[in-house]
Amino acid sequence: MDKYSGADMQTVHLSNFEFDLHQRSVRLTIIAYATVCLIIIMTAATFALALLYTALLSGLATLLYWIIRKSQVRYTLTATHFQQHNFRGGWVVKWNNIREISQCTYDIDGWHQPLPWIGIRLKSYTPYLDSICPRIISEILLSQRGLLYLGMKQHNAQMSEFEDIVLDPSLFKSEGGKVYSGLLAMLANRMRYQRNYHGYDLFISMSDLGIHGDELIGMARRYIAAAEPDHPPQ
Repeated sequence: MDKYSGADMQTVHLSNFEFDLHQRSVRLTIIAYATVCLIIIMTAATFALALLYTALLSGLATLLYWIIRKSQVRYTLTATHFQQHNFRGGWVVKWNNIREISQCTYDIDGWHQPLPWIGIRLKSYTPYLDSICPRIISEILLSQRGLLYLGMKQHNAQMSEFEDIVLDPSLFKSEGGKVYSGLLAMLANRMRYQRNYHGYDLFISMSDLGIHGDELIGMARRYIAAAEPDHPPQ
């Protein structure tokens, strides 16, 4: 049976890279580090000097570990939702709230050139805005500035307006009447601009996936097709 169909939809985890203590490469790195520390302790002129060198190596190893962890981006696909996780937090979108998912393109004289981004068009902004971790909003706004700029450029928009809309703080009112302010309003306004220029609200960098973008798109469309419809409250 197809693992992406019906009630048997499996949970899938994706990541730009894995950092698992059970991985052979990680175990070998730990063994190499322990060996170096042992050699330093055995060859140092004094015990105090050995402790100093070991402490320095430990500090560097800890710093490297946190740099790696902060740059890791993970995605989870379940039968009901699509979720992003990173060092600062994440967001959740239910499959039945996704209208479309596809690769973004850039129109050059009628030729659509693919961009290294996957776009998601939502049915409703409210569930996404209510689920997102506020700590990652600033990162999204900054990392996708270039995408907004390209969208304005391909639609021949007044580029002088870029600075006015890139961090638009005006209040945002959802389709259900809920009003958002602050960072959430900035994010919602950015989504509105991006939909106008690219046709999508959310964007995923293909470099964060660990698989080809077409694979994720095909997989996600199967999850969307198998998802239960979102029934309105009685």
